[in-house]
Formats: sequence, structure tokens, C-alpha cells
Amino acid sequence: MTHLHTGLSPEIIEKARLELNENPDVLHQDIQQVRDMIITRPDIGFLRTDDAFILRFLRARKFHQTDAFRLLAQYFQYRQLNLDMFKNFKADDPGIKRALIDGFPGVLENHDHYGRKILLLFAASWDQSRNSFVDILRAILLSLEVLIEDQELQINGFILIIDWSNFSFKQASKLTPSILRLAIEGLQDSFPARFGGIHFVNQPWYIHALYTLIKPFLKDKTRKRIFLHGNNLNSLHQLIHPDCLPSEFGGTLPPYDMGTWARTLLGPDYSDENEYTHTSYNTMHVKHSCSNLERECSPKLMKSQLWSLKGKNSHYHTLLPEERS
Repeated sequence: MTHLHTGLSPEIIEKARLELNENPDVLHQDIQQVRDMIITRPDIGFLRTDDAFILRFLRARKFHQTDAFRLLAQYFQYRQLNLDMFKNFKADDPGIKRALIDGFPGVLENHDHYGRKILLLFAASWDQSRNSFVDILRAILLSLEVLIEDQELQINGFILIIDWSNFSFKQASKLTPSILRLAIEGLQDSFPARFGGIHFVNQPWYIHALYTLIKPFLKDKTRKRIFLHGNNLNSLHQLIHPDCLPSEFGGTLPPYDMGTWARTLLGPDYSDENEYTHTSYNTMHVKHSCSNLERECSPKLMKSQLWSLKGKNSHYHTLLPEERS
């Protein structure tokens, strides 16, 4: 057993072999093949290239070296293209801290029956005067960076559940194509995590419309792992056992405590007091250029897009001609 497998059980090592094509006998050669490709992309600054880091990209792409390198390159390129998002990229950054305290994301302590970590998003909790979408995305990406250090999660992967209960049309209008695409690029195309399922529950019609809007940017594999349950929790329980879920999702666990993950990341710095007034937040928000992304498309435009999607599908091709490719 290579030192890179230290701490892994024989069962997990065997699972990596069967599901991910991971072979301990040639593991270092696989890693070196990916590392050797770095010289082909002198336009990218590869800030970390150690064995353990490259290994997570190989696992995310089932040890296809070319695909793993492409993901590694996209990981660093995404950060180069969105420098403002990754300034002060740590839990005590004011914007990230606010999002974490408000439960973006929630992370259940226990895994599901396949060893996957379950992340939760309660969409209606998004106070748009308090948290920018970009800061919520930053908090999610930071959380994944922390979680992916766990080798078992590199192998077993993650589940994401989004509860859209009481998510208003006004809130949905802030989910512009620009920021949705930013999220897709950051999570689907540029991060070495295996998502076993993305589950929507209690979604209104305009979330169905938004899903249609972003479909062209989703890989086929991602589309197949998105499940729209509506208010049918039985279909959710067929894929995730109730004894792994909090009561909000019809599970047997207690209601989710929004501060659980924030306390884990922030430690002694955690405070759930309302320490950020709207005034101070708005002042800070104006100063940071990451908010520019959210001004690219107005809520009016988003509403017109949603109504056209609901009323007549043919308008969609006018909005997103990429679907034809």
C-alpha cells in the first residue's frame, strides 16, 4: 500500500479500484503522467502539484490522465479568471463568514449509506440584502476545499439537496444567467469532487424554468444526476434513506441546525449574532468588484426570460443559441 493510502480501509481502497480504476501499483506513475502535462499549459499558474493534490483530480476523472489534467488546468484557470472571488479565500472573510453563518452551505455530520457527504441548501434563507450570490458560491467552494481533503470523500463523493420551499420569484430573479454560469463553471467544470446526486425538493415552476435555462451548460453526466422531486419526498427517500436525513426532508434526524458547519469552520471565531448591519454590508459590497457579476443582467431581463420559458419554449433558442451546438 502506497503512503497515499495511509488511513484508508481495505474496503475503501478496493472501492477505489473497482469504481475509479485506481491501481496502487502504478499510482505514482499515473500522478507523474498528469504532472508531466503541466508544461503544455504555460498560460496557467499551477500553484500546487504535489502527489496528494493531483491524486484527487485523477479520482474525480476515474484515472483518465488526460481528463484529470484538463480538470486540474480548469481548476487553476477558473481561479485566475475570477481573482476577486479568491481574495482572502478563508472562513473569516466577512462575506464568506456571513454566508456560512446563514447556513450556506449546510453539511450533515453523518454520511449516506454509500459514504457520501450530504450538503444542504435552504434557498429561501438567502437574504439578498445580506449575502451576495458570489459570497454564497465562495462559501460553498471553500467548504468543498475543506471537505475534499478527506480521501474517503474523494472516493465516495457528495450529495447536494436544495430545498426551494418559500423561495420567491423576486429571489429567483436575482439568479441571472451570468452568475448561474459562474457557479456551474466553478462546481461542475473546475472542482475535483464526485457528485452522486443533486436533488431539488419543493421547487416552484420558475425553478423548473431556470433549470431549463442552464441545461446547455450542464454535461450529460450532470443532467442524469439532477433529480426534481417537487413535494414528493418518497422519491427522495428511494435514493437517500430517511435515517440519513433531517426532519425537514422527511428524515428521522432532528431538524438541521444552520450553525453546525459554520461552527466547524470558524471555531472560536463563530458568532451567530447579527454583527453585520445592512448599512455596513452595503458599503462593503459596493467596494468589492465581485459584485459586478451580479449587475450584468437586470432582474427585469431575468423575469422576461422566465416568462418566455414558461409560455413558449421556442424563445429559449433565441436566448441561448449555445444549445444548438
